[in-house]
Amino acid sequence: MEVLQGILGDEGLEALSGQFDGVNSLIWGIWFLIGAALVFFMQGGFAMVETGLTRAKNAGNIIMKNLIDFCIGTVVFVFLGFGLMMSENYIFGVIGIPDMKIFTDFANFDFSNFVFNLVFAATAATIVSGAMAERTKFSAYCVYSAVISAVVYPIEAGWVWNSQGWLAKMGYVDFAGSSAIHMVGGITALIGAAFLGARIGKYAKDKKTGKKVARAIPGHSLTLAALGCFILWFGWYGFNGAAASDPGQLAQIFATTTIAPGVATVAAMLYTWIKNGKPDVSMSLNGALAGLVGITAGCSTVDAGGAAIIGLVAGVLVVVAAEFIDKYLHIDDPVGAVAVHGVNGIWGTLAVGLFAAPGAYVKGGADGDLVGLFYGGGGKLLGIQTTGVLAIAAWTAITMTIVFFLIKKINGLRASAKEEVEGLDLHEHGLPSSYGGFLFDPEALEPSEIKDLPADAIPVADAVPVVRKAAVYAEDGLKITKVDIVTKPAKLEALKIAMNAIGITGMTVTNVMGYGMQGGSVEKYRGVDVEVTFTPKVKLEIVVCKVPVELVIETARKVLYSGELGDGKIFIHDVEDVIKVRTGERGYDALQDVE
Repeated sequence: MEVLQGILGDEGLEALSGQFDGVNSLIWGIWFLIGAALVFFMQGGFAMVETGLTRAKNAGNIIMKNLIDFCIGTVVFVFLGFGLMMSENYIFGVIGIPDMKIFTDFANFDFSNFVFNLVFAATAATIVSGAMAERTKFSAYCVYSAVISAVVYPIEAGWVWNSQGWLAKMGYVDFAGSSAIHMVGGITALIGAAFLGARIGKYAKDKKTGKKVARAIPGHSLTLAALGCFILWFGWYGFNGAAASDPGQLAQIFATTTIAPGVATVAAMLYTWIKNGKPDVSMSLNGALAGLVGITAGCSTVDAGGAAIIGLVAGVLVVVAAEFIDKYLHIDDPVGAVAVHGVNGIWGTLAVGLFAAPGAYVKGGADGDLVGLFYGGGGKLLGIQTTGVLAIAAWTAITMTIVFFLIKKINGLRASAKEEVEGLDLHEHGLPSSYGGFLFDPEALEPSEIKDLPADAIPVADAVPVVRKAAVYAEDGLKITKVDIVTKPAKLEALKIAMNAIGITGMTVTNVMGYGMQGGSVEKYRGVDVEVTFTPKVKLEIVVCKVPVELVIETARKVLYSGELGDGKIFIHDVEDVIKVRTGERGYDALQDVE
């Protein structure tokens, strides 16, 4: 610096310093907008997580909701939400007066601040989609999205992030939105799911005890769910880091935003492994998201040790909360949104009052640094955090209860039973399937759950009676027999080779789904017993005449036998006749290969 001063002089050095400040300000302004773009990209992550953890028949509906809640949110946030949240004319520290400067003072309007807060508002809205998935009217969801983005979120977020907000003046710490965004979304999800009721088939009476028990309804693609989790984690670096004020703070935020979800994922994996005997994939994904939610409030105020503890608690808490909500409250949340965002949003916000480190970013005004309880700061910050959580939770619970009540009465909230069973893609959007050409598991419902659905089947009295005919033999006296073999896909190649070896050179192979669980086998999905499942199988159809049927059976058994459950089954059928289309040959001749 002295060398530069000697070369440039005082005035030159001052001018150079001013230029550096300008460049620095420009760089951080660009990063702020890049962070906003990363938060917007998280919409894709939410869409993938929610789609993967629900059934294929509703995939288009889920994607549409994640698209439209951002778009509707944009419209209402422009006209109303942003003014309520960030207006300079802020009344009693509670609510802003919209001034419409985005239209009236276009040249001087702070567009960076607007875009940043807009993408955060969209995040709060989209959290609810997963918890209310697979049975909500699309029109009802559009109304809800407009209300939360226009009024509910902007008012409470203004308390936290508008410098005139009453919580901001108290020293309330929620750096990136554990409470202002995630807790609000989680509480709204809980209320919405409770108003809706469970999906058809989710709960049934236990035949022994008569009590209501949860049934697993597995999502159709853990691959999509995992992709969504990675997208969200990536976007979270912008979510937490966009508001950083210098490189050191940004690095700290990136570190805590990595440590907490990493520890949380391991904690969720180990907890489910110990509890259920196997590590649960979907709950491990939820564990990562829970850790991210938990660290969001204190990402700039806690150290590495605090981040690790926050993540550890979040990883276990998300599993316990998800199972409690499902098994004991009997509120159907297909993706665990309430446990991930609601419960861990509360935990992460309160954790700031425990783990805020000395010298951290947020200051406490005249009282100096506000330090967490475990770092010698006493209970002051924890008290402030508790006050904020209770206030925001109460505002959200009251307003969203009113909103869902009115939507249910005026518009209707839930799709019909027929629409739900056949899929919202078909009835809400005219999509026969979002996956043309793909085969998915059929859906199993209890008889009591489908008694009120439209009956399309022909009555038994009008059905054509089945008459079993005598076995038919070829002209030379050889009987024509069809052998069906259903077994594991892994056995297909060995079975094909063995059949070729005994003279079977033609067969039809079909991918099928096996229905049921083998005796005594119990698996778990998100902590709930999977009572009945569909497993991939292959079905080989072989028609024989000259090759002895018993030889086919013995050959198949030798290849398939392992002594374990699930080796497969062999079915024998009499065949009336066989016709080769190309030549018109029948019976034995139709089964012969071309020389």
